Parts: sequence; C-alpha cells; structure tokens
Amino acid sequence: MLAGLWLLMSGVYKPLVVGLGAASVILVVYVIRRMDRVDGDRVEIQLKPLAAVMYFFWLLGEIAKSSWAVTRIILSPRMPMAPHLFSVPHTQRTDLGQVIFANSITLTPGTLTVETDLGYFLVHALAHAPEDMDALADMDARVSALETLQQEA
Repeated sequence: MLAGLWLLMSGVYKPLVVGLGAASVILVVYVIRRMDRVDGDRVEIQLKPLAAVMYFFWLLGEIAKSSWAVTRIILSPRMPMAPHLFSVPHTQRTDLGQVIFANSITLTPGTLTVETDLGYFLVHALAHAPEDMDALADMDARVSALETLQQEA
C-alpha cells in the first residue's frame, strides 16, 4: 500500500525505478516473514479506527496550541520558563496505547516523556502549570478510549 502511494505521489513510472521498488518490497516482506517465524513477537493493533482518526485531529489542535504557547515563552523578553519533572499516571491497557500516549506527550511542544514505568510516565515540561495535569489526564482518557476491549477484537 505504501509503495503504491509513493508511486502515485512521485509520478516516476520508469521500468527500472518501478522494478527496484517492487524488488525492495518483496525483500522487506521476505525478511519480516522470516523474522516472525523466528521469534513470533507481534503487536496486535486493537484500536477503534474512527476514534483514532478523531484523536489524530484533536492532537493536531493540541500541538498547534502548545506550539503557540512555547513560541510566546521563547519570544518573551523575560523567558518565563518553569521547567519541571513530574510523573503522569496512565490508564492504557495495551502497550500500543501506552506508546501512543507517551508519544503524544512528546509530540506536544514543550513536553517530553523521559521515562516509562509501571503505571506512570516521567515527563519534563518547559513551563509547568497545575492545569497541565488536567490536560494530560484528558489526553490519557482520550487515548484509553481508542483501545478496544479484548472481546471486541
């Protein structure tokens, strides 16, 4: 699917390029299948597709708002930074849900997930405020809502 998207977007339909692209796709699929036979390690994606798309657009809005706030801090003559390390509990049941939440925190400008542990993440914020915990709790709830229950899958 990604190879087809690349082909459509690049507009390069020369036989050599298409042939090398097809060969690389076949090689990657062969290597992945061989790796699966050896270790069998897989991550099952158990997300609600529509909720995931809605979350993506919500996250884009949060990134934009946070970018504006970080820009104001940087351009301010006083640079009112209050860096802080704090723990953020997470409620995701799956590894994928935890990865989405941790990466969402890191994607938001001014915050960085530094460490993961059982039940919480250690987060560094450029300018920490008490209402940030409410925003992170909202993000946690939204990511948890993406996950499907085991019976639904």
